[in-house]
Amino acid sequence: MDVVRLDAVAAGMEESVGGKAAGLGAMVALGERVPPGFCLTTDSYAAGEIPEDALLAAYRELGGGPVAVRSSATAEDLPEASFAGQQETYLNVEGEGALVDAVRRCWESLETDRARAYREANLPPGTEARMAVVVQRMVDAESAGVLFTADPTTGSRSRSVVDAVPGLGTAVVDGSVTPDHYVLEAGAHPEGPDDGCLSPGQLAELHAAGERLQHGLGAPQDAEWAYDRDGVLWLLQSRPITALFPLPAEPRRPGPRFYVEVGNIQGMVRPFTPVGMSMLEEAVERMFAVARLDDGVRDYVDVAAIGGRLFVDLTGLMRMPRVRPDLADSMTVYGPRVQAAVRRMAQDPRFTAVPPPGRFPVLPVLQLALRYGPSSVLACADVLARPEAARARARAGVAELRRHRGPGAEADAAERLRYLREDGFSAIYGPAIARVAMPTMVGVFLPMAVPALLKGVATAEEAAEVLAGAPHNITTEMDLELWRLAEGAAEHRDLLTGTDPGELAARYHAGTLPDIGLEGFLRRYGHRAGGEIDLGVPRWAEDPAPLFATIANYLRSDDPDQAPPRRFERAAARAEAAVADLSRRAVRARPVRGRVAAFLMRRTRELVGMRELTKFAWLIPYAEMRRQLLLAGAELADRGLLDAAEDIVFLDLDRARAAAERGVDQRDRVAEQKAFYTRELRRRHVPAAMLSDGTDVEALAPPLPASEGTLVGAPAAAGRATGRARVVLDPAGARIEPGEILVAPTTDPGWTPLFMTAGGLVTETGSAVAHGPTVAREYGIPAVICLSGATQTISTGDLITIDGGAGTVVVEEEADKTA
Repeated sequence: MDVVRLDAVAAGMEESVGGKAAGLGAMVALGERVPPGFCLTTDSYAAGEIPEDALLAAYRELGGGPVAVRSSATAEDLPEASFAGQQETYLNVEGEGALVDAVRRCWESLETDRARAYREANLPPGTEARMAVVVQRMVDAESAGVLFTADPTTGSRSRSVVDAVPGLGTAVVDGSVTPDHYVLEAGAHPEGPDDGCLSPGQLAELHAAGERLQHGLGAPQDAEWAYDRDGVLWLLQSRPITALFPLPAEPRRPGPRFYVEVGNIQGMVRPFTPVGMSMLEEAVERMFAVARLDDGVRDYVDVAAIGGRLFVDLTGLMRMPRVRPDLADSMTVYGPRVQAAVRRMAQDPRFTAVPPPGRFPVLPVLQLALRYGPSSVLACADVLARPEAARARARAGVAELRRHRGPGAEADAAERLRYLREDGFSAIYGPAIARVAMPTMVGVFLPMAVPALLKGVATAEEAAEVLAGAPHNITTEMDLELWRLAEGAAEHRDLLTGTDPGELAARYHAGTLPDIGLEGFLRRYGHRAGGEIDLGVPRWAEDPAPLFATIANYLRSDDPDQAPPRRFERAAARAEAAVADLSRRAVRARPVRGRVAAFLMRRTRELVGMRELTKFAWLIPYAEMRRQLLLAGAELADRGLLDAAEDIVFLDLDRARAAAERGVDQRDRVAEQKAFYTRELRRRHVPAAMLSDGTDVEALAPPLPASEGTLVGAPAAAGRATGRARVVLDPAGARIEPGEILVAPTTDPGWTPLFMTAGGLVTETGSAVAHGPTVAREYGIPAVICLSGATQTISTGDLITIDGGAGTVVVEEEADKTA
């Protein structure tokens, strides 16, 4: 079939007619006014020859005259990629010869350099595209433009945006003029120019059309439109708005809600797999159950999965008059981006007018405090008094967790999945973890107490120096051990630096690599990975390719003075000198308070490294839970309910159990979730805070002040460094030359081996007390966090200077983009 009329295009024909024609057909089916036309299908493109007889017959049936000839590729107008302007459109094409020529040029535009580059950047590898072509009667436009049924700048689904110009709307989409800009909200007077090209009645008509399109097509729409000389509205195109962050599920309580993203605290802004998010939600349920807190607490604070990321709903707390003024200051752990958003929303009347239903559940919280409070205080005091004994208890807890095992070979998939929800969680919340957690808690809070005691005696930067090179940090010990392993593998330098890390990993598992000691390293640390709090992510023991990439980085370092052990020793020496100096100054200024500060600084040095240990410990049974999950997946694949064992990570626990216990085929669900996960993996910006209508709260704030060439983030690890930037989106296979500044979306312990050769760190998200900045301080490298858009603003090869005390990045020299 070479030609299809637009009013005959139906759902499911996308592979024949492409994205644009499919959207036009959907609008026709909804009863919208669309210029008549037809589509030359992808069959003709595949054949490689324009079927002129069929094309010209359809043109004559349309009545001839001027038409618009527009590309409609199969990879066009998708929810994840609009392809706006990547292929060609020709307007006012008139005559049969001109029509054939315009179709040919549309075909050719599929393979231009810009179209190829766009596909490579925005679609999964191997995605094929074929070209269909839409031919429509031209509208003699008095005014035209674009309608977004959601605000593409803020993400708000409560607002529509219209850009309009007199005449054809091409001037809007090609950016050649400044259009009349209107903002429309239901029940509100339109915002926009009084003397613009649209009347209030036309704006109301456009708003209503947008509402119909969004409802009928099931997603916010980017629509092109035109008013003809008779004032009749024509809809020329509609496609999903790309890049909008997904909305939260319907909240338990009505009204606007305020959410903050918390995954970045653990260095996790990539999406969770469905099983990973399901496990987190299960963990929250267990936490509430262990604490014996009823659902009344959730009227004040709750968790939500949005776009595959973890958010906390703070609406109830925001509406508490006694809590709201100090809420932002109490959220240091969430980082400055979240704190700024909380302060902004604290001034919003939507979060002050309506208190949460019922009274705050004081009794359950008081019971919790009475049950655990006294023992926790005594335990913390014991940790402070005897830190070595506390560390010994913690090590014993880790050893006990290493002995934990799930069901054996005889277990079936249903038993293994029950284990995940029962015995697996019992290990995570059991007494072994409790022994580990207490020194971690003290290690987290001590760095907050010391600056307060040194107020008026030392600057914040001087106080932070106490934390550098701290001992007893399991993540630092892991990274240094990997460095020593690389040193011992120097005789295999050419093999390890000249072979792809994935190939090295495959050869390691096949037993065909020289023994460099990796097996012992994996016994101790193989349960870790980048994004390790997601159960769906492979552990290093399964895929050691990231470790081989890091070993290769280490082997390329040829400056002994910059070797990580020396850098760590220098950082520790500076910190010890800082403790001695600050202790003298504090005692001299305030004798009693100064002695307390001196004692706590020494204890901080002994205990701050312990903050990493609890996560390290609970990841041990977590790895066993993943092993059981994959064994269950293998059985379900054997039964034909999944295509592969690994596909089980794209199911939540309930759906996995439905497959195991009732034989429900989950292959279609897996395909759907894989597609969503793949789209979200490519997302470069995740809101630090958002409203339930999709508004990105940061987008409402004025830009931070910055001088030319200076980017402003937040300080995280003091010091200055100048070096070439290395932008890394995923630590797997990443290469960091000695002295380069690592620029990343976020970091977690799986990234920290890269710190060993990096000269500094810049991240888009985070908190000063998160894992990445903590390890950066211990290595003595400067770090700037919360620099929004850093991985897009900064390019690999740019010469940059970072100031980790001021939180700034200066681009000294841009890389040669043509090299």
